[in-house]
Amino acid sequence: MIIGYGRVSTENQQLDAQIEALKNGGAERIFADKISGSKRKRPELDKMLDQLRRGDVVLVTKYDRLARSLTDLLDIVAQIEEAEAGFRSLAEDIDTTTPAGRLIFHVFASIAQFERERIRERTMEGLEAARKKGRVGGRPAALSEDQKAEVLRLKGEGRTMKDIAALFRVSLATVKRV
Repeated sequence: MIIGYGRVSTENQQLDAQIEALKNGGAERIFADKISGSKRKRPELDKMLDQLRRGDVVLVTKYDRLARSLTDLLDIVAQIEEAEAGFRSLAEDIDTTTPAGRLIFHVFASIAQFERERIRERTMEGLEAARKKGRVGGRPAALSEDQKAEVLRLKGEGRTMKDIAALFRVSLATVKRV
């Protein structure tokens, strides 16, 4: 069975064009969500994935309707393949039901994995270079060294941590860490 999946990001957007294209592509059943693609929990997508059977084909108009990122796409297609089903995208002409389509999809997946690893390497190199220059990443400290000393002095005088936190306009957790 060819199963269509459509998605728009907001309630105000319409699914009509996607549904028509999916029907023209042979979809016998269509699942559709009106929710941001960044949300991994999508009710109709989850329902579709649960109902997949061996030999089914998931059809989308464009792969970005199924997933917001390549990582997400690879994860979802892996779920489809676990169900022994196929995946087709009309716009990108990807079809994992054929040997050539699987090859192309996996080449894209390999390139994406390589790029993720390169980004991670470059990030780590940049952080190391910054550390060597004395720069430390992350959020600036909420309290200076002088303020930390004052927190300790006030605590020694018997002031409550809650009062000290209010005085310095920081969280109770910040005072506790000092």
